Amino acid sequence: MEEKDTCEIVCVHEEEVAEIKSKMLEDELLFEVSDNFKIFGDSTRLKILYALSQKDLCVCDLAAVLDMSQSAISHQLRVLRTKNLVKFRKEGKMAYYFLADDHVVSMIELGVEHTKEKL
Repeated sequence: MEEKDTCEIVCVHEEEVAEIKSKMLEDELLFEVSDNFKIFGDSTRLKILYALSQKDLCVCDLAAVLDMSQSAISHQLRVLRTKNLVKFRKEGKMAYYFLADDHVVSMIELGVEHTKEKL
């Protein structure tokens, strides 16, 4: 017989509910966090972020690494820049992209670690 995955009676633990509600994050913050996770939900953007976690790269190099057009890479980089996940610096006529901070690396590493645990 299969065990049910829901409560079989209604029993709200008022103290626990009140405690968690008092600690709940604001909707606006949760929306922004959710929006950031959507960015990581795209495999192309994740590949770009992973590549940049290894080394700062220009658009031409990223296009070569991912076997994509420079225009497609540029589009994804704009999305990543709007979410402050990547930044760039100009060196002459070249624009080199890099991760905005160590949090981005941590998010990638945690995602990979979590996924490997499930495999």
